[in-house]
Amino acid sequence: MVVGVGIDIVYLKTFRARLSDDLVEELFLPLEVEYCRTQARSWEAFAARFAAKEALFKALGAGLAQGLCWKDVEITRELSGEPQLRLTGTALDAARERGAGRWLLSLTHSRESAAAVVVLDSHPA
Repeated sequence: MVVGVGIDIVYLKTFRARLSDDLVEELFLPLEVEYCRTQARSWEAFAARFAAKEALFKALGAGLAQGLCWKDVEITRELSGEPQLRLTGTALDAARERGAGRWLLSLTHSRESAAAVVVLDSHPA
């Protein structure tokens, strides 16, 4: 059963203008940074991952003010290329409190925007 849904869209022009080493350090874990920096248009990869973190927070019905942390959410990739959410700390606690046993992620981007959808499901992975 679905226990939460979140969606977020990031406009690339605005995001790229704000993207700095300090912001990257604040928002992303080392493996996320490593992956994004290997992409030809790295800001698109960073923006999609930021959208995923925002979409997760929306699915959880919580955010930074409720104690969630950017780095408690990591976007990884399966060998197939499928994106996955890895939750730790406050994000994992919030997902469990919400009754989520697994979380599904979809990412997309175009020349103008990046977006993510997160679905929290009560069934275990």
